[in-house]
Amino acid sequence: MKSLISLFQIVLMLAIFPVLQAQNKQAQKLHIIIIGAHPDDPDKVGGTAYKWAQLGYDVLMVSLTNGDAGHQSIKAAELAKIRREEARNAGEVIGVRYITLDNHDGQLMPTYENRLQVIKLIREQKADIVIFPRPYDYHPDHRYTGVLVLDAAYMVTVPTILPEVPFLKKNPMFLFMSDEFIHPEAFKADVCIDIDDAIEKKMDMYHQHKSQMYEWLPFNQGILDQVPAADSDRRAWLGKTRKDDSNADPYRGKLIELYGEVRGSKIKYCEAFEDSGYGAALTKENMSYYFPFLK
Repeated sequence: MKSLISLFQIVLMLAIFPVLQAQNKQAQKLHIIIIGAHPDDPDKVGGTAYKWAQLGYDVLMVSLTNGDAGHQSIKAAELAKIRREEARNAGEVIGVRYITLDNHDGQLMPTYENRLQVIKLIREQKADIVIFPRPYDYHPDHRYTGVLVLDAAYMVTVPTILPEVPFLKKNPMFLFMSDEFIHPEAFKADVCIDIDDAIEKKMDMYHQHKSQMYEWLPFNQGILDQVPAADSDRRAWLGKTRKDDSNADPYRGKLIELYGEVRGSKIKYCEAFEDSGYGAALTKENMSYYFPFLK
């Protein structure tokens, strides 16, 4: 009788163990939302997003506007469709969802209505990490994206605000993307992620934003005549002109601190983040939890 009970217990444990493993894995799965102003803005941290996605984490990229103003010749309605599809394609490159909202490009304002949009996005994503631009930038849409996320930060935990969407019981970590603006204060990296092994994926993401990378931005910068005609040549040209935006040199000290002298001194490309101080704090103790690839 005892042997039968023991056998039953063993069979039961074998049946339950995979379920417990799956539940544990699900409990450890992080939910990340990356919020930018325009389609292609979230790609600024595409290397880190790819690393999270490779771990099976739930990553959502969002453009708060539809990008319908950023072109020299394509009309707004058609451009919005094009840029939405380009963003979706960019997300597919790294296996994440990438959506654009229907706010007009160049007209984003820090209104209560738009704040509710951001609160809804963060809550529905059940975000553990929110990544977004600082509110210091040459472009008003970029600035107001930063303001909107900061304004939403605490409110995502308030039940009476947007009560139809379940509130978050724990405030996420709100991290700034890097930038080069120095007024009113310069960006200060709290964590830097080595993306040497993801830089080509990041370029592949940018390559999907054809209307932006090969048409509008070159036109706006006065270098449209430098853009190659063939798709493969364009991709090579993009790599040569865009990779410098991920240059690791400005963050060399932090990279050596995090990765050690040998590896930190050799990293060519990285993505840096600053704790905004508006949610859960990024600490030395929890850094490897939120960024497991630092281990």
